[in-house]
Amino acid sequence: MKIPEILIVETLHQPGSLARVLQVIADAGLAIEHLSALRRDQGRTLWEITLEMDEEADRSLYERIGKLTTARFVGKSDRVFNRHRGGKIRTVASLAINTQQILRDVYTPGVARVCLAIQKDPRTAREFTALARTVAVVTNGTAVLGLGDIGALAGLPVMEGKAALFAEMVGINGVPILLNEKDPARVCAAVVAIESSFGAIQLEDFAAPECFEIERTLRARLRKPVLHDDQHGTAVVALAALINAARFSGHDLTASTVGQLGLGAAGTGIVRLLRAFGVRKILGTDRNAQAIARLEAQGGEGVTLEQLMRRCDVVIATTGKKGLIPPEWIRPGQVILALSNPDPEIEPLMARERGAAFAADGKGINNVLAFPGLFKGALEADARHFSDAMLMAAANTIARLAQGDELVPDPLDTQVHEQVAAAVRQAAQAG
Repeated sequence: MKIPEILIVETLHQPGSLARVLQVIADAGLAIEHLSALRRDQGRTLWEITLEMDEEADRSLYERIGKLTTARFVGKSDRVFNRHRGGKIRTVASLAINTQQILRDVYTPGVARVCLAIQKDPRTAREFTALARTVAVVTNGTAVLGLGDIGALAGLPVMEGKAALFAEMVGINGVPILLNEKDPARVCAAVVAIESSFGAIQLEDFAAPECFEIERTLRARLRKPVLHDDQHGTAVVALAALINAARFSGHDLTASTVGQLGLGAAGTGIVRLLRAFGVRKILGTDRNAQAIARLEAQGGEGVTLEQLMRRCDVVIATTGKKGLIPPEWIRPGQVILALSNPDPEIEPLMARERGAAFAADGKGINNVLAFPGLFKGALEADARHFSDAMLMAAANTIARLAQGDELVPDPLDTQVHEQVAAAVRQAAQAG
């Protein structure tokens, strides 16, 4: 698994000194993710160089950098840890509490009037509390990123990241909820017990097949939006990318043969949404017989990896297995979305070199483009559930907002998320 490693290197401020450092890195077979100058003084420059290195990467490059006459390996940066230190989220008051009168209004005794109003008419909670702007981000840590079952506490940084993105992108509150429980019935009971605190429920990093039962049960028991993001958020962004890839390559997506590698949470969600979109021919492969049975129940066909690569116009991979797709199996004109993070099933550049019309990985085709707008739109519409129409509205909006030959737009553009939210809200109200 590739994990960011951040080197601090000092070079003499003269032509070629940085180039020699970069050549050492290139000779080690590593690509630079980010490069920035931290400071320059007394004829020397201090650089921060971010690499993605897996466990097998050659760490002797540190020593080789240190042997350069124009450079010195200083050490490693704690930038990633520093950005997590103290957590990535906080709760703040929505108004200044700076007078005795305000204190008495927002707390005791004035708050009692609002409590009684909500008791009389529970619908007023949406107006007089943050309920309509608050999402529970719930996990039991059984399928975190590509790390697997690492436990709920170890998954907390991911849940905080989701909450931070909710706040930054669409101005709503995300509250991490960690459940030390794997049994689906008890997971559902725990969520039902606390659901009154939230306007919507986002399920995150629950392993398949339990995730399907958990989402199905909660959708049936709760009268508020419930979404397993690993299924449906990923599916929305994948569909958006495919809409554009088909348009650019002259394909009719609904008439194309689509292959899905990996039929866990993400893969099953993608198949379901593609079928709803109108894709008629979907092939799939997975080592798990139950997963193949789910695919066939959705109208798909189970095949081997080699058969899938040979027959499909579009290939989507969500297996979590680095390098699964042999480059020689890529057919000219195929569309390849290798979405596993942090390591794709095939590097997009390699797929394009072998003739793929379009290729992308999970760094670009990421569910961060979907879930903030999906939840804001559902909350604003006071929706009782997420419908296919809402998911389609999000996918079509994301596709439409891509610029030039991009498959999807920039996830840091907050206007993208606001437009997704507006489209979702309209679809919910129309439905």
